[in-house]
Amino acid sequence: MNLVCAQNDLSAKLSLLSRVVPSNPAHPVLANVLLNAETGRLSLTVFDLSLGIQVWIPAQVEVTGSITLPARLLNDIVSRLPNSTIEINLEGLAVTLVCASGHYQMQGIAAAEFPSLPEIENVEPLVLPVAALLEGLQGSLFAASADETKQVLTGLHLKTHLDHLEFAATDGHRLAVTTSSYAVDLAGIDVTIPAKALRELERMLGRSTSDPEEPTLALQFDPGQVLVELATDQGPDRLSCRLIEGQYPNYRQLIPQQFVWQVTVERQLLLGALERIAVLAAQKNNIVKIKVDPDPQHIALSAEAPQFGSGEESLPAQISNSADDALKPLEIAFNVKYLMEGLKAMVSSEVQLQFNTEVTPAVLSPLSGRKMTSLIMPIQVRN
Repeated sequence: MNLVCAQNDLSAKLSLLSRVVPSNPAHPVLANVLLNAETGRLSLTVFDLSLGIQVWIPAQVEVTGSITLPARLLNDIVSRLPNSTIEINLEGLAVTLVCASGHYQMQGIAAAEFPSLPEIENVEPLVLPVAALLEGLQGSLFAASADETKQVLTGLHLKTHLDHLEFAATDGHRLAVTTSSYAVDLAGIDVTIPAKALRELERMLGRSTSDPEEPTLALQFDPGQVLVELATDQGPDRLSCRLIEGQYPNYRQLIPQQFVWQVTVERQLLLGALERIAVLAAQKNNIVKIKVDPDPQHIALSAEAPQFGSGEESLPAQISNSADDALKPLEIAFNVKYLMEGLKAMVSSEVQLQFNTEVTPAVLSPLSGRKMTSLIMPIQVRN
């Protein structure tokens, strides 16, 4: 194998792939990245037997061939090389990287020992615009659980309907549901995909959805696997991962249909106040109290941290309630991180907070932009 490629191309892809490589692999080759040089292009592949990614970069290939190299070591070296061209030469199992300022040699493992990524054949793909998928991921992934003992909650649930996609994630304390209006050719998909894999897919796709010529994705499902392909000039970038087994919670029944309190407030104003209050809240238990007072029309945010101090901020808001009689101010407490993460996932200039009582679920939603519902369970605080 002998080729020349751009340092910035190689470094960008290795930075993405090295995140997937397991720290303690079952087999040494799984700590490596597979390099496969073909005419005019170089593919890079990592696979931990559950999640696999293959990407392509352009290259001037004089001699084709393949080898696996330690992924993190290769990434650390290439990321520090000058932003120019890199020549990669393979002799036996030794690879030499040649750049303008010097050269580095690494020992590899034969490509034949690297496991192949799973294939899904004869299955109709679900074809989506990148924007539609990113909208769902950005509006829901933040709510997935990190607790591996609740495995089904570590995934994002995807449902396809004829006129929209529905994305949902919950960790048992909060729930985020996002719908993306899009005419779907393949309705009836109902799967749970690991959040870890989707975060890597999000990084692969990038976060910009403003390009009107944005490419589409093809997703293929079988009973235990999903394969995602994105067409590029060099070849299809691919991500494959196992689906999560088990029944996903019936999250729709958790969302209240009626509310007593409706509070409309500027999103950035509320987010900024919460970020300041969070400094104190983090000193104890991350709890922020919200007091809703219809007269005057404002909400008060407060946090206390014994031995450190306390803080309070007041924000103007449009407040209404559906009760027949005038209500006393409502005081309700939340994990401040849950509120902030929900607000950061929204793009609307104004948001609406909806409450019933201090012990029942509250809903945060944007008044414009993506269709998103963020449900948050309150925290009972002893006075």
